[in-house]
Amino acid sequence: MSPCLRKVVFDRLLIATVLVAALAAVLPLVAAGGPGKAPKLGEKAPPFSLLDLDGQRVTLDGELTRGPVVLVLLRGWPGYQCPFCTRQFADFLGHASAFKAAGARVVWVYPGPSDSVQQHAREFLATRALPSAFRITTDPDYVFTNAYGLRWDTPEETAYPATFVIDRGATVRFAQISIGHDGRALATDVLKALERLPQ
Repeated sequence: MSPCLRKVVFDRLLIATVLVAALAAVLPLVAAGGPGKAPKLGEKAPPFSLLDLDGQRVTLDGELTRGPVVLVLLRGWPGYQCPFCTRQFADFLGHASAFKAAGARVVWVYPGPSDSVQQHAREFLATRALPSAFRITTDPDYVFTNAYGLRWDTPEETAYPATFVIDRGATVRFAQISIGHDGRALATDVLKALERLPQ
């Protein structure tokens, strides 16, 4: 093989290697849908599939067959149980009968590293009994949080806390995203949003 032909073959192999490496880096993002964007009012909520603390699958489609969905993303475990998450959870628990009367399903998402998220989510629930319309799910390694564009990816942070009301057609009718630790949606505001849903 002539030196000139050798150089052409080498250049083509080099280009092919670079392309394969680039595709290997990009394909996992494409397969996972890449980082998403938080849904806005009037937009369709991205589907999700999460496991609750009993290992049962919880999907947006499945919950919507029973009624509108209130979706609450917590901070999870940033190194401690967030007092603002605990306060919001207690507020919603105090209005559990009103959520039941509204026919709503309340899905909590607790994000964190896959090796500890289940344990910390159980600690968050503690000994509190969950009302029948409430589900606590986990988001190992922030897959859901990334898909919803809510990853707070700085040291000692996890997710931007957020609350959505999703009608039975999967349309977002209420959205409140906190850019800090506080600023959480109140149960009374969410219940008002549920009252305004088209029948």
